[in-house]
Amino acid sequence: MSVDGDGRVPADPWPLPKDAKVADHLVQRLACWGVRRYFGYPGDGINGMTSALQRTNERAHFVQVRHEETAGFAASAHVKYGGGPLGCVLVTSGPGAIHALNGLYDAKLDHQPVVALVGHTALTAEGGGYYQEVDLLALYKDVAAAFLAQLDHPAQVRHLVDRACRTALARRTVTALVLPLDVQDEPAVPEPPYAHGYYHTSSVPGSGPTVPPEAEVRRAADVLRGGERVAMLVGQGALGAENEVREVAHRLGAGVATALLGFPAVDHREPWVTGAIGLLGTRPSWQLMQGCDRLLIVGSNMPYSEFYPPPGRARAVQIDRDGTLLGLRYPTEVNLTGDAAATLRALLRELGPGPAPTGWRETISAETRAWRQAQRDLAEQPADPVNPQLLFATLNDRLPDDAMIAVDCGTATAWYARHIQVRPGMLASLSGTLLSMGGAMPYALAAKFAHPDRPLVALIGDGAMQMNGVNELITVAKYWRSWSDPRFVVLVLNNRDLAFVSWEQRSTEGTPMFPDSQELPDIGYHRWAEVLGLGGELVDAPEQIPGVWERALNADRPVVVNALVDPAELMLPPHFTLEQARNTAGALLRGDTDWAGIIRRGLPATLTTYRSRRR
Repeated sequence: MSVDGDGRVPADPWPLPKDAKVADHLVQRLACWGVRRYFGYPGDGINGMTSALQRTNERAHFVQVRHEETAGFAASAHVKYGGGPLGCVLVTSGPGAIHALNGLYDAKLDHQPVVALVGHTALTAEGGGYYQEVDLLALYKDVAAAFLAQLDHPAQVRHLVDRACRTALARRTVTALVLPLDVQDEPAVPEPPYAHGYYHTSSVPGSGPTVPPEAEVRRAADVLRGGERVAMLVGQGALGAENEVREVAHRLGAGVATALLGFPAVDHREPWVTGAIGLLGTRPSWQLMQGCDRLLIVGSNMPYSEFYPPPGRARAVQIDRDGTLLGLRYPTEVNLTGDAAATLRALLRELGPGPAPTGWRETISAETRAWRQAQRDLAEQPADPVNPQLLFATLNDRLPDDAMIAVDCGTATAWYARHIQVRPGMLASLSGTLLSMGGAMPYALAAKFAHPDRPLVALIGDGAMQMNGVNELITVAKYWRSWSDPRFVVLVLNNRDLAFVSWEQRSTEGTPMFPDSQELPDIGYHRWAEVLGLGGELVDAPEQIPGVWERALNADRPVVVNALVDPAELMLPPHFTLEQARNTAGALLRGDTDWAGIIRRGLPATLTTYRSRRR
């Protein structure tokens, strides 16, 4: 996609032919906003749109996934991985529109700008109980609450597309246009009449948030400057401000914890970067928050309040481009609405060059080094048959500098948070707020379409793999030969158990693992990959792991690694409460089917974890 010298997308990326239809005009106007890739699945409710995409002669592309839910996830991930300013979903009427909702909610909850184009019953048949007729305006009124409209006349195309795109970008959310089938094929009206009741709108995006008032930045600096034990919490709003985050952390002598979506904003090899915060977070992040006297939150809305400092213990400043999110999680003293990079630069100027306190950072760094060594020790402990943590620890040692990482929801998230040190140049993401299973494969596909010249690793549990991963491997098989770098590695943690749910049930409910609910069929995922013409690797012994990673990361095609891992591997939170311990013990006493495995792995894991304080 070419852009003008000021970075804006040209207003007319290609001329419309004289016989253009409404669908052609829709595709062309969306291209004015940078939309050139559509994720979806075809159906008769969008035949006009898919025909229009065909007529662009590949100036716009339709990516055919196996299920509309994937389309929603992929559109969200398209933005997260830098594929373009807007994600776009194109789905058919009725069931297609319904299927897409889960992926669209991922975009809404993670504040990603996505436009959904939803086919609908012909206007002439609406209200008659036609096939696939669903009240789409009612169905989409929550997920697309910021802007939702139905296109009923060709003269509406310009202003509806412009408003849908502008709103999605300005509010970083989902918007939707409902497209009746017959209207898609009506003659286009590229220039509405200059008359009452018609609109002439602009396809130029608005400027983004910049810097808060100088006086407010100065107030923030005054609060932070007096701290001797400063903590920073960095989220996805800090992406693109990596240099500024590092410089502010150095100036304040701060330790930095990260929300999962903010992982690429810092270099996790640094000892003062404590890693993930929250239930799946690290012990140093817990210690950082419990011990700090100042807190700077940058672009994060992490919702677990118990992982922030106790109210009143730390004076706090927050930076976010969305003012409605400020002061939402902690009683902040100064709230700065603005772009993270520009606001942090202004904050640096106000802080000045004064000396940073050193004792606190040295303490945090020592705790972090001890924790990391303990995690490595845990990964190398024997398991039956393979310790899942060892897969992640050895992968971390071998990740290419330009790797892209897609992570699913479950135990894979925990081991990613504990063992993968994301560093500058890498891209990594997941379904951060919706926490939906099944997101990693759509994310991986979107990342690979955004950057076909970069290697990708997807980290997936067997539950998520069975949910939609096995189907989306067909999509990988369909497209991988078009990628300039064919490396697309899928790690499946095959423990035949919805392990995260099982551990939650034990620790929060005190009840045993429920086989009817949580046991999963044992599938040969590597063999399915081979059937599709992809590579397959089976891991059923720890000594195989280094060689498997070497082969997979240097393969000439996508590879699925089917790793038979221990379902009893314990996910200890950074702060394991007495109640959680009692509940887990109660589950054992009530006859948990894996009681032997829990004792076998639980005791050494607990001892290693809670003896990990500075050595």
